[in-house]
Amino acid sequence: MPLRDYPIRRLTEHPAHVLDRARWPAVLPPVAQLLDEGLELTAATVLVGENGSGKSTLVEAIAEAYGLSPEGGSTGARHSTRPSESGLADHLQLVRNAGTTRRGYFLRAETMHGFFTYLEANPSTYLPDIPFHDMSHGESFLGLAVDRFRGDGLWVLDEPESALSFAGCLSLLAVLKDLLASGKSQVIMSTHSPVLAALPGARILEVGPWGLRQREWEGLDLVRNWRSFMDSPQRYLRHL
Repeated sequence: MPLRDYPIRRLTEHPAHVLDRARWPAVLPPVAQLLDEGLELTAATVLVGENGSGKSTLVEAIAEAYGLSPEGGSTGARHSTRPSESGLADHLQLVRNAGTTRRGYFLRAETMHGFFTYLEANPSTYLPDIPFHDMSHGESFLGLAVDRFRGDGLWVLDEPESALSFAGCLSLLAVLKDLLASGKSQVIMSTHSPVLAALPGARILEVGPWGLRQREWEGLDLVRNWRSFMDSPQRYLRHL
């Protein structure tokens, strides 16, 4: 396999830390598929699927296995409130591309309030302080992405659309597109947003009871459902 310039080329189960397939989270089909078959990664991978399908479990485990704080931040972040990680990271082995950067950052919407508090109490020595709690949730989330997602690295995002408007999602796409242009950065993102799922050049994996399957953007259930609703919202609303 040719070497690439982005950090991780493959995920496998760690041979010294095999996970019992009857234990959580191996009972989730996408997790079991990853452990059994491994997973090739491209420069940009987007995971889509219903709530509870396992996409956030996968994204969190990849970030943690890479050395990123599971509640958000870089490899140097030490913020922790109530640990709720699945433990999957302990069973993953990351196959890295030789000579690539070890920098990275993890942003997850569900922990941002506490993470903003941590950042304000521990200001960066090389970036200007940002008054996160004086801004709207979306403004602070996007501001953090713009300030921290710099240079080459692994950029992991878990459902960032939770904080963002339509315009905010487009702005985040622009940030991610610029990062990927160098060929030395990598993006892994879970999302419910058809806008963010349209990240140029991304490999899209649909997560569900079938496990993981690669899909084109136009064929995603996510895209079809949103299109159908926008075409005729009353057709859905009368059944509520």
